[in-house]
Amino acid sequence: MRFAVLAALAALVFTSPLTAQSGASTVDPTSTTPLSGSWTYSATPGATETDFIGSDSRPQLALKCARASRQVWISKSSAVPVTQLSVWTSEMTRNLAATFNPSTGQVTALLNAYDPLLDALALSRARIAVGVPGAPPLVLPSSGEVTRVVEDCRA
Repeated sequence: MRFAVLAALAALVFTSPLTAQSGASTVDPTSTTPLSGSWTYSATPGATETDFIGSDSRPQLALKCARASRQVWISKSSAVPVTQLSVWTSEMTRNLAATFNPSTGQVTALLNAYDPLLDALALSRARIAVGVPGAPPLVLPSSGEVTRVVEDCRA
């Protein structure tokens, strides 16, 4: 009986928040090859943004800084409404409360510019991953463009 309880607790503790909940296989961001594509950076009055564009020319992930409010939005597309965004870096993993916009199909989480998760995203070694419940996570190459957006929001 004790073993069963300990096994159940261990399963809860060691389950990755980036595991898809629809029966898809677990994706290990540490060993998964990042998606092919490139990061782009753009600046407008009052905001900066970096987008990861896949090799199919479709946007996969966006990080946007609103300088006046010192907030960073992390957005990705989702086929279904969800209220959580999971973020993995080489230093930190966190589930974020998110909102779904049905008109754009985007799931967005909002962070304060000084949130430690942004430092982890900016300094992550080799790759980052972002996912939503029910779908495999996006595993993307890390980039200096993410660091630029974080630094812009703190300036």
